[in-house]
Amino acid sequence: MSDVAGEFEAHGRFERTAGDGETFEPTTNDWDATATVRDGPVDVVVVVPTLDAATNDEVADVVEDGWYDTFERRVEGADSVTLADDVDVTSVSRDAGDITVELTMDPRSGKAADDALALVNYVEGTWFQGVVPGYDYVEQVQAMREQAAQNAQSTDGTPL
Repeated sequence: MSDVAGEFEAHGRFERTAGDGETFEPTTNDWDATATVRDGPVDVVVVVPTLDAATNDEVADVVEDGWYDTFERRVEGADSVTLADDVDVTSVSRDAGDITVELTMDPRSGKAADDALALVNYVEGTWFQGVVPGYDYVEQVQAMREQAAQNAQSTDGTPL
């Protein structure tokens, strides 16, 4: 096991995927994500739903395309959320209701898992910020929205 793989193993917010010695999944995120340790770089893949797949409503093509274009541009800023060397968004693609974001980073010693988790959180947060009000969302997204609304309340119940 490499030192970087050992960081993921010991992190507490990642678990090794079954049958794959160098791929880890975050345990605290809403969507599918993996971090694969290679000799040198770490590959991070995050899969989030398209807007249409996240709703019970039909989303017009022009809205879906505009939403996706905005998401794609915004996710390019992922290199700003870590101190890792050379973070690249290598691919953003859309297929059958899923958007797959692929990133590669050269990890910092002792911080590879933290940086990978920051990238996953950035992609998911960017996706969540793009949720468009007015749609009837699927149960998982609705639960996320309700949790966010609860988190926005102060301890005395008034909005922050």
